[in-house]
Amino acid sequence: MRRWFRRGPWEIGTTAVIGCGIVMLTQPFSVDLFSCSFVTILAGTIGFVVVSHFPS
Repeated sequence: MRRWFRRGPWEIGTTAVIGCGIVMLTQPFSVDLFSCSFVTILAGTIGFVVVSHFPS
């Protein structure tokens, strides 16, 4: 079970979610992507805070 809760891969994933949210926020093509960008960035940030407490 501890194998699933390693910090490294989860941090990479949550950082990628935050990056996708920033790209969604700055793209000029779709209003739908822009409107979901804040929720995506927020989910990535909360996920990163949770994952930072996992064992390394």
